Amino acid sequence: MFYLLYDQLSGQEHNWPLINLLKYQTVRVGLALVTAYIVAVAMGSRFIRWMRSKQGRGQPIRTDGPESHLLTKKGTPTMGGLMILAGILVATLLWADLRSPTIWVVLGVTMSFGVLGFIDDYAKVTKQTSAGLSGSQKLIAQFITAGVAVAVLVFLAPQSPNSANLSTSLAFPFFKNVLLNFGLFYLVFGAVVIVGASNAVNLTDGLDGLAIVPVMIAAGTFGIIAYAVGNYVFANYLNVHFVPGSGEVAIFCAAIIGGGMGFLWYNAPPAKIFMGDTGSLALGGGLGAVAVATKHEIVLAIVGGLFVVEALSVMIQIGYFKLTGKRVFLMAPIHHHFEKLGWAESTIVIRFWIIAAMLAMIGLATLKLR
Repeated sequence: MFYLLYDQLSGQEHNWPLINLLKYQTVRVGLALVTAYIVAVAMGSRFIRWMRSKQGRGQPIRTDGPESHLLTKKGTPTMGGLMILAGILVATLLWADLRSPTIWVVLGVTMSFGVLGFIDDYAKVTKQTSAGLSGSQKLIAQFITAGVAVAVLVFLAPQSPNSANLSTSLAFPFFKNVLLNFGLFYLVFGAVVIVGASNAVNLTDGLDGLAIVPVMIAAGTFGIIAYAVGNYVFANYLNVHFVPGSGEVAIFCAAIIGGGMGFLWYNAPPAKIFMGDTGSLALGGGLGAVAVATKHEIVLAIVGGLFVVEALSVMIQIGYFKLTGKRVFLMAPIHHHFEKLGWAESTIVIRFWIIAAMLAMIGLATLKLR
């Protein structure tokens, strides 16, 4: 919104020093982060009080989960993802270039998945069960939304002048010019990336602060990537594929960090509120959409390796149990396995944060190691 104001005033005779700063993406990145943080924090205390005032509106806890969760986490308000999404929405609308189709795609995926997560959370708290919408219902809705988003990126977003097939191709890190063109099948591939990222983050969200900090780390990493691939000079210097319009995604990524910081203010152990599916499905979907928009889908698997491991632990546990009737882990997702081993919750969370940070550095290294 304010960028459009700058665009209108920049051609006039009067000099507007403060408005002129908005032409710099880095300035708008900082403003988006601060704005999202302020919105989330300002909304937090009021939202938590409102949720607590509603009888039976706490987060239902898995009865087969760690015993400590039933004692310390039962009744904690959920749907805190609304705080994050409010911050992301306000910050992105205020500071991003709203003429960019890419911004509308990543924002649309995030908000749509947030609505789906809210419906799921609402079903859980009203029925007071840990099971909300069925898995098939969520997957169908996610794939429809993701498919539409990828189609918009392929057919409506600006195309790279250096690679006619980039929009339907998979780029490989560590290689300068290697592309695998999927053609129209890329619509399916891109949807799988978005839906997979959404559900992987959702599975990770099981301990206080466990999901939100790695999400913020991944968002910061992809903010740098988006800025680089969206700038022709930087993209050419780094030998990465130039993706027109993707630089604005850095503003969206900054908004995720700011909203996440505001949420973490209340989610730090002991958590006063959980993000719920409202936040985890939305943030994961948003990261997936950013990866597709910047043509760094494989790098998402590196940067979000923690989420990948969490999702794989569930898949391995279910598959192995169906084949043998036995379990590989004491409990899945894998963070519960470590809880069962006797690790303190704070130990698990901080060590997983360290892993997420290391993976992010490896992901950033792919920009230069080519």
